[in-house]
Amino acid sequence: MVKKKRLRLIAEMARKIQAYRELKNQPQDSQRYALDYDTMTRPFTGKKNTPLYVTAGMRMFGVGRLFTRKSWLDEHTEPCYWKMTKVKVDYTAENMDHGKAWGILTFRGKEEPEEREVDKVMYHDWRLVPKHEEEVFRCCEPVPEPPVRYVRYPPLLRAMILAQQAKQLGVDASTVPEPSLPLKWDALLNHEYFRSQDEKKIQEGTPV
Repeated sequence: MVKKKRLRLIAEMARKIQAYRELKNQPQDSQRYALDYDTMTRPFTGKKNTPLYVTAGMRMFGVGRLFTRKSWLDEHTEPCYWKMTKVKVDYTAENMDHGKAWGILTFRGKEEPEEREVDKVMYHDWRLVPKHEEEVFRCCEPVPEPPVRYVRYPPLLRAMILAQQAKQLGVDASTVPEPSLPLKWDALLNHEYFRSQDEKKIQEGTPV
């Protein structure tokens, strides 16, 4: 004859109450990711606030989430944030809070067209934008571009430009429009730019 299992109702109820209390005492995301801006640490864990530390416990390491910085929030009224697109975690590090991250930068409401590596990723003033605040955080009124201002060239340089243009057009220098110098010049100063300038100097040679 099989012995009938004895039900221990009080023990089962105590186990359920203990499990409920453990679940209730677990920290919420607002407590885990809260940041003390005076010390730039998380009060719950006492650790510094870096994007890789925050994304270590998130799904897909936070790909698709928005990150901003405290310095941006203090200095600019327009939204400044990174949208994470790729994260490469160092699995040998403690808590997997080291590595590299890539994303698309939006600075002062202007989004960059290409993805690039997130700089200063180990700084401690990063902030994760909550999911329910992303739409409000992104909204902003675009700031109009200031008009480009022009100034007159110095007298000697102005005379040289007028003489050169008059010689090219075959007209009198008095009929050439007044040259003006823009105060804004968009130039991409990278390695390719300086390399092309050096090659141009080598081809043209020196005047002496």
